[in-house]
Amino acid sequence: MRKIILAAVAAATLAPTIATAQSYGEARRSQREVLESRRDLNDARRYGDRRDVREARQELREDRREAREDWRDYRRTHGDVYRRPAYVGPRGYRYRPVAVGYRFAPNYYGRQYWINDYQTYRLSRPAYGYQRWIRYGRDVVLVDTRSGRVVQVNNGFFY
Repeated sequence: MRKIILAAVAAATLAPTIATAQSYGEARRSQREVLESRRDLNDARRYGDRRDVREARQELREDRREAREDWRDYRRTHGDVYRRPAYVGPRGYRYRPVAVGYRFAPNYYGRQYWINDYQTYRLSRPAYGYQRWIRYGRDVVLVDTRSGRVVQVNNGFFY
């Protein structure tokens, strides 16, 4: 009886980690498929005819959709990672939606707003040097710290 209980406890503790590994593995495979589809599209543009290009575009579209679904599944199963304490902006802060090209004041992208562990949130690696991921309200924004210009925006990123 004791062995059965220990086996059940071991199975209960291992099952969530196995599910997480599958989710992360699926997301990685989806990203690889997107890259391969992009290469196929470039080859079709270079060497193929219109039909080849159309098929390659369709495949790339499907692979991107699948990658987004995998990312959403990952986010849904790892919700605790995306719940952060309330955002406290600089003095006089009032949230305004931002878009690519918007210019932040320097106090909005100070060290206290940096997201240094971008891999945890499955964000892309910022360009070496002057780009940083910052938290802005519930959004995550990639900012060029030399000019304060927004390079990329992920709206509604945190719960």
